[in-house]
Amino acid sequence: MAAVLIIDDDPMILRLLARMVEKMGHQPTTSETLGQGLELARRQPFDVVFLDVRLPDGNGLEGLPELRANGAGPEVIIMTGQGDPDGAELAIKNGAWDYIEKPASVDKMRLPLLRALDYRRERQHQATPKVLRREDIVGDSPTLQACLEIMAQAAASDGNVLINGETGTGKELFAWGIHRNSARADKSFVVVDCTALPETLVESLLFGHVRGSFTGADRSQRGLIEQAHGGTLFLDEVGELPLGLQKSFLRVLQERRFRPVGGNTEITSDFRLIAATNRDLEEMVAQGQFRQDLFFRLRTFSLELPALRERGEDLPELVNHHLTRLCQRYKLRPKGFAPDFLEALQAYAWPGNVRELVNVLERSLSSAQDEGILYAYHLPTYLRVEVAKASLRRPEQGDQALAVELAPLEQLPSLAKVRDQAAAVAEKRYLRELLARTHGDVQKTCAISELSRGRLYALLKKHGLSRKS
Repeated sequence: MAAVLIIDDDPMILRLLARMVEKMGHQPTTSETLGQGLELARRQPFDVVFLDVRLPDGNGLEGLPELRANGAGPEVIIMTGQGDPDGAELAIKNGAWDYIEKPASVDKMRLPLLRALDYRRERQHQATPKVLRREDIVGDSPTLQACLEIMAQAAASDGNVLINGETGTGKELFAWGIHRNSARADKSFVVVDCTALPETLVESLLFGHVRGSFTGADRSQRGLIEQAHGGTLFLDEVGELPLGLQKSFLRVLQERRFRPVGGNTEITSDFRLIAATNRDLEEMVAQGQFRQDLFFRLRTFSLELPALRERGEDLPELVNHHLTRLCQRYKLRPKGFAPDFLEALQAYAWPGNVRELVNVLERSLSSAQDEGILYAYHLPTYLRVEVAKASLRRPEQGDQALAVELAPLEQLPSLAKVRDQAAAVAEKRYLRELLARTHGDVQKTCAISELSRGRLYALLKKHGLSRKS
């Protein structure tokens, strides 16, 4: 018998789904609010969760990562009456099992439940998964955990992988992670930087050449594809691969055979392909800048890495990890950091992501020299200036009052809007101060604020705060 949690503020939907679950021989539990549903999911494990999007105390999609992270990671079926395709995309990317639009017949709601339960039974019969080798992949946020799950799936297969992400999010790190956890781990990992391929020598570098095939070819040379035989070929920034070469490379992917420049015979290479890009390949395909057939061939597995600003809860662990590593590299005694140091890091937008964070920490260590504690003062000037400017741009209560006084009559906001903005500012200040005083202790924070855990997490997400700060 499976345990099924139903979170919906419509009593009729709750009764309908509960009755359906009971008739199927399973145990339903119902909740009319997101906060109560999250609390129930923390106290007991569920196999499947039916989750409404519009709830009295928040958007159901905001609770999806926490639901997936609780217990045995229940399968979540999103329900909505909005018919929002962007919401559907967000739900699927955050690990939802299915997405159904209300009103829906009982049969339409029963089918995804049956399939989700069949999937879970199948997983239980599988062997215990091996522990992933993560190396420098640091963090336990739900968004990162979702990426690690796809990484594990890709590592167990030989299918091509396409990794998308902004510059500095760790695309090569995840490519290495897939390789190290695969059956090819003891073979070569060959990196091809597509941005650095000279146009005149690109085919020679990839396919190799025979002696005398062109001026300066005084000896035969194995290409990078041949060097990856038995292992992994990593095409970094594949969006920069010259359009003329894409057709040739597509054939290599299909046949795993190629001919060196100036050669008469074809060579076979058994390699596993991982490609990465910070560009939108779908948009490039639409503009004729990237071959559609190659694009489809690349993304057997698709892994989209989150920006650092989207996984702020991982920041303290990332800072600790990289500070320790940097201190060891430069033979420095371990350093701590003051609250204002971390607060400044959390207030910054990180356009360069984790790569930029590592550079900032390295610069801060250099600035601190022999001091044992890092303060915000030790951070690079550009970062401190950006954080200060951002804080001044944020509308505070006094700024709002001044804006009302100075605005032309026709541009005056409604009283309700001003009240809501002021309440949001006060709410964020209160939570930041409370978290600082309780040192991120959720139980104490909830007791003092009289908030449920679910509501607290929803507010932290809304205001961009982390309980670890």
